[in-house]
Amino acid sequence: MKKILGIIVLGLLLSGNAHANNKLIQSFNSWLSDNGYHQYLEKIESETCKSFDKGDTNWYYNNCDEFRGSNNLDIKIKNKAFSAANLAYHSNPNRDTLIYYLWAYSYRDRSSHLREFKPTNNSYDFKFNLIEDKYLKKQMKTKGILSYLYYQDGEVLIDELSPKERLGEFLNNETKFYSMSMSKSVTSYLLGHAICDGYIDGVDARVNDWPVIKDSLYHDQKLINFLNMNTGDQKYIDEFGDGTSKLGAYEDRDIETTMRSHFRNKNTKKSKQTYNYNGFVTQLILNYMKFKIGKDYDKFYSKVFNDKIKIKNSIRYGYTSFQEENGNGHPNIMATRFDYLRIAKAIMDDYQNDTCVGKYLKEIHKRRIPKNLTEKKNEPAFNRTKSYGGQFHMDFPGLKNQIIFGMGGYGGNMILIDVENSRILVVNSLHYNNKKYKYNYKKLLHDPFKKGFN
Repeated sequence: MKKILGIIVLGLLLSGNAHANNKLIQSFNSWLSDNGYHQYLEKIESETCKSFDKGDTNWYYNNCDEFRGSNNLDIKIKNKAFSAANLAYHSNPNRDTLIYYLWAYSYRDRSSHLREFKPTNNSYDFKFNLIEDKYLKKQMKTKGILSYLYYQDGEVLIDELSPKERLGEFLNNETKFYSMSMSKSVTSYLLGHAICDGYIDGVDARVNDWPVIKDSLYHDQKLINFLNMNTGDQKYIDEFGDGTSKLGAYEDRDIETTMRSHFRNKNTKKSKQTYNYNGFVTQLILNYMKFKIGKDYDKFYSKVFNDKIKIKNSIRYGYTSFQEENGNGHPNIMATRFDYLRIAKAIMDDYQNDTCVGKYLKEIHKRRIPKNLTEKKNEPAFNRTKSYGGQFHMDFPGLKNQIIFGMGGYGGNMILIDVENSRILVVNSLHYNNKKYKYNYKKLLHDPFKKGFN
């Protein structure tokens, strides 16, 4: 009987996944049609629609304005571990599959779980003094790199998009690139502003006034523990061990639900405080910050994104709903390539000008902790730093004595900020963790900061 029930449940899950995947494929096909990529489509003419004049009431009533047909791409979607919305970690996708996942990450509608912050004033305009790097161009022809921006001493020196024949035909300066992990560092930068604006006392403030985490191991801990990912939660969440979380799909839940299911009234205790990289801690930081800011939430974010960073395009960040008190915010971000550069420049400027937020950045650098990873292979090569501080990767091998704030993300995304030598690198990438797709991180990431570009 149990075996039969198991088969039924598995069948329902598989059918549910198939339905979700089909809906995504249909949305992808419509996007191709709406944006003029007709060479990738096989259109089916509806006999019903032929009898109506285009644009009349019956034409719209019968959904004749919607694309009907399929794409002619050889898309390989694996249901194991990841759905049709996520590119599997070690997969070896062909170009057609990359096109689909580029849509899934950059163009799929995420309005239900990402809040949009629009620019309200003049954006910061960069100066350009472009040079050519032939090795970079060669790498971008075969790897998953979508965009590569290098900024040095007040000028953008390298500005490259994926070649048109690779993925460039789907990219422009308004394309938004999605990341969860790089949003961790953005959350930390926002927290610095919340501290400087008086909403939170400082990095040593104890989180003991937030009902959502009461009776959990996180209650009454200092914020610096959250910032450094050393809250002692490794018994309950392990994203390095096997790539999954013992909490289950916490990224799809509010904090109240996760607490009720895994922490509250379950005798959970803090373990030895050691570096344990995970997304749940950042979710806690974001929602605690929202809890403390309260009704000033929109004004605060506009002040940071518009007045400080001076974004040019809208940014999608976090999640907001009518149940904010339950901790519904998730640390995700979508921003254009140059807005990521604007974020990085704002961080560098604060550090160099020793503003209040700059002092916060210096404090989290001073309070960084060793990673002490027994198996560094669990992190992508570009993230294998010696230290972690305030939601930034720090102390990069081969870059001794350089203060670099690193923001690393899934798929090869990376932002490096040399706060003392005024160098910034922004790499937006779709895929990395397959031998075929691993770009030369030493030449493309480390060397620019060791040698600079002339």
